[in-house]
Amino acid sequence: MHLTAPQGDTARGTTAGPLDDAELAAVDAWWRAANYLSVGQIYLMANPLLREPLRPEHVKPRLLGHWGTTPGLNFLYAHLNRAIAARDLDMVYVMGPGHGGPGPVAAAWLEGTYSEVYPDVSQDAAGMARLFTQFSFPGGIPSHVAPETPGSIHEGGELGYALSHAYGAAFDNPGLVVAAVIGDGEAETGPLAASWHANKFADPVTDGAVLPVLHLNGYKIANPTVLARIPRDELVELMRGYGHTPYLVEGDDPATMHQQFAATLDRCLDEIAEIQRRAREDGVRERPRWPMIVLASPKGWTGPVQVDGVQVQGTWRAHQVPFANARDDDGHRRVLEEWLRSYRPEELFDADGAPVPAVRDLHPVGERRMSANPHANGGTLLQPLRMPDFRAHAVPVDAPGTGAVEATRVLGTFLREVMRQNATTFRVFAPDENNSNRLGALLEVTDRAWMAERLPGDDHLAPDGRVMEILSEHTCQGWLEGYLLTGRHGFFSCYEAFIHLVDSMVNQHAKWLKTTNGIPWRRPIASLNYLLTSHVWRQDHNGFSHQDPGFIDHVVNKKADVIRVYLPPDANTLLSVADHCLRTRQYVNVIVAGKQPALQYLDMQSAIEHCTKGIGIWEWASSDEGREPDVVMACAGDVPTMETLAAVEILRGWFPDLRIRVVNVVDLMRLQDDRSHPHGLSDAEFDSLFTRDKPVIFAYHGYPWLIHRLTYRRANHQELHVRGYVEEGTTTTPFDMCLMNRLDRYDLAIDVIDRVPRLQAVGAHHRDRLRDQIIEHRQYVRTHGEDLPEVRDWQWSGAAGPVVTGGNEPLHEPASS
Repeated sequence: MHLTAPQGDTARGTTAGPLDDAELAAVDAWWRAANYLSVGQIYLMANPLLREPLRPEHVKPRLLGHWGTTPGLNFLYAHLNRAIAARDLDMVYVMGPGHGGPGPVAAAWLEGTYSEVYPDVSQDAAGMARLFTQFSFPGGIPSHVAPETPGSIHEGGELGYALSHAYGAAFDNPGLVVAAVIGDGEAETGPLAASWHANKFADPVTDGAVLPVLHLNGYKIANPTVLARIPRDELVELMRGYGHTPYLVEGDDPATMHQQFAATLDRCLDEIAEIQRRAREDGVRERPRWPMIVLASPKGWTGPVQVDGVQVQGTWRAHQVPFANARDDDGHRRVLEEWLRSYRPEELFDADGAPVPAVRDLHPVGERRMSANPHANGGTLLQPLRMPDFRAHAVPVDAPGTGAVEATRVLGTFLREVMRQNATTFRVFAPDENNSNRLGALLEVTDRAWMAERLPGDDHLAPDGRVMEILSEHTCQGWLEGYLLTGRHGFFSCYEAFIHLVDSMVNQHAKWLKTTNGIPWRRPIASLNYLLTSHVWRQDHNGFSHQDPGFIDHVVNKKADVIRVYLPPDANTLLSVADHCLRTRQYVNVIVAGKQPALQYLDMQSAIEHCTKGIGIWEWASSDEGREPDVVMACAGDVPTMETLAAVEILRGWFPDLRIRVVNVVDLMRLQDDRSHPHGLSDAEFDSLFTRDKPVIFAYHGYPWLIHRLTYRRANHQELHVRGYVEEGTTTTPFDMCLMNRLDRYDLAIDVIDRVPRLQAVGAHHRDRLRDQIIEHRQYVRTHGEDLPEVRDWQWSGAAGPVVTGGNEPLHEPASS
């Protein structure tokens, strides 16, 4: 076996630069210690200090982890520690290269934070052994930066969001510096590419600073990275085009790189301080050109150069585990031992296995340690929102099922007051849709954040605006997550169909919340609140591409202790739900509500009672009068509620003695049983609402199979018949959308006639009239381009009578069965 010695043994001596001999030695010692601990986490489960020759049983049977990016991450961490201590900086570290997890874990252990939150992983040989064994090991910790890692606010399970998370952390944190490391593979993702523009939204007066560091080490798992294979001048111009002043630090000689990077970091921090001084003291409001660093270092730096005669360092082969048979192959195990010993651990750790003072003293102390910074455990800083009384924004409801109110516009007036009372801890986010989603009242108390050029006629743009709009759902989501994870509150409105763009991001955030629920030292953070509007039933004008209610299905896949879904049917229920969601912690709350003028059903007190229950019988719309119903008509969502009530009115007009029970669902998770979800109804409660054997016609906002999935264990599941969106859509009228998906009042009424046994014999004529009405409406729509007036102008009458018409005449006189 041919091998070339590792390069962990740094050349000694002073290279011209800002570090004197002692500082150079200290930074290099800390870096070597972090690298040693990182390699140990990937490979070892015993003999952590190499007090004896490595034997097979010292090596893990399954080698997992990523080495290639880790030494560069440790190099940056060491230099940031020097700068924090020298300048008393308040700094957090966002690490984009997701699987460089051994580095921040090693740093947290060296800083003592790891042992503080995990006392069994102590700062001694026994603790080091546990540190090594637990990494990527059953019952241990993941290979990426995860909630278990002190100092982390960025889940490393997916790439693309480091920079947007970093800016989210910096907003409204004027004293904070966020070092955001971006992997050159990560830089190829769409979300990361958009997030470079976040510097056009950061206000140097009210916000902190983000220092991006593009970690250019050349390779992904098997392929080169794009940015490593373009000329350096082209890369520099790209970064300048994004609005940064880029500084390149490149090389492989550690001593030279230490000096170059220390000088560059000092220059960048000086520039940041001067930008903030000019903005805060001199009143300069033009967009600054913030500094950023390109750190170009070899993949797998300081690791084995060659293994088995094949180049490893500086190639894709160093990306994960550089060689994988160290347990069973004597030659590989010798390479591993030489590699570990090249870091000179005897100089770095004392006889007990604790870091020696030369290593321990480099990093700052207390909350200045990046692994202990309270911004990285945002729940420790979280203050409750000062909440206005949502009842003050109530819509008067003279009679149920009347009026024409834009529910989200009403919500906007409430959010305006939340913003007014929480001017440094609350922001709203939208991909260029705040006004479209009828939340324009917010602009009465704040502006849209904007540091780029402003022209006469622009609408509410200002450097200190608190409405965050960029046409990138990924960036909005990343900003909001970073804002929440550092102890603030937020609200995200989006078109329903396009929230799918962040499916993977909400997946990662929900997993973060689920994991942190089991970590005592992680304090609860404010919930991630979505408002999905411009929804499937009111995207008739934009057409099929804009019609998709499936985000609910995606969210419901997550753990029940994290997910909540609300479908308020009108403005007052929306106010009640929004107030509740803004007060919660550790949830992903999804609210679906329309922005178009719609009927109102409940006065405020009734809305509060209904939302508190989450599900309930609407007595005013029902005709079972406390008896067992012939049919239950259930609904969830604003349009399904209206169509259900219209169908009820048709049926009550024809069959006055038909016992109908109307059940409205606001909290979707109430349908699940209480064994599966904290909000779930018991079987007895469910049966009392839906009966054990009567037909249930359920009009649902989204895909109908989700309701079946939530209720499959219920006694009456076979009698549950769900209507919802079935992927039929086009550019058409609102009611025609319902017809296309058979969610309309006529099809719902037909369903009742078909499923209530005593109507089957007497309802044939009525059923036929309903089919005629469907045909007439389709012809009318295609002739006139709008819905029939009796559909368009329908409101709940509250009385039985001839309510189904052909043209303007009743189809049939009221009749009983």
